[in-house]
Amino acid sequence: MSTFEVRRSTVIPAAAEEIFPLVNNFHEWTAWSPWETIDPGMSRRYFGSESGAGAGYEWSGNRKAGSGTMEIEESIPSSLVRIRLQFTRPFKALNPTTFSFTPVQGSTEVTWRMTGENKGLARVFALFMNMDKMVGGDFERGLAALASTVAARKS
Repeated sequence: MSTFEVRRSTVIPAAAEEIFPLVNNFHEWTAWSPWETIDPGMSRRYFGSESGAGAGYEWSGNRKAGSGTMEIEESIPSSLVRIRLQFTRPFKALNPTTFSFTPVQGSTEVTWRMTGENKGLARVFALFMNMDKMVGGDFERGLAALASTVAARKS
């Protein structure tokens, strides 16, 4: 079976304690997620816990935004957020996603990683499109926006 991994990292000049809450709470994603602006009319529903393990987010949008759910499965303060990311449209896919936070000389390296299997329609799609090229730029924009959000909240 064909699998993929998309991974991007950046160093943010802030402590993990300042960055972690922006990832660990889906309500905060509107400030930095690259996917939040794809469809201004996208419907969002939050469920479960406010943050951390059990926190959930469901979206449904236009053809480009698609629909799906995210649920935080594991949350280790200032260290790791593990998310169950499930797409239901434009095609069904389950993509485990993690954010890790590593101290680096007074700053924090944030790594955003998503994995998955190319099954069914996604397998055919993978013959023509490279997931890293398709999603990697979104991860880069998201990490840059996360850094900007942290900087704006510090000032």
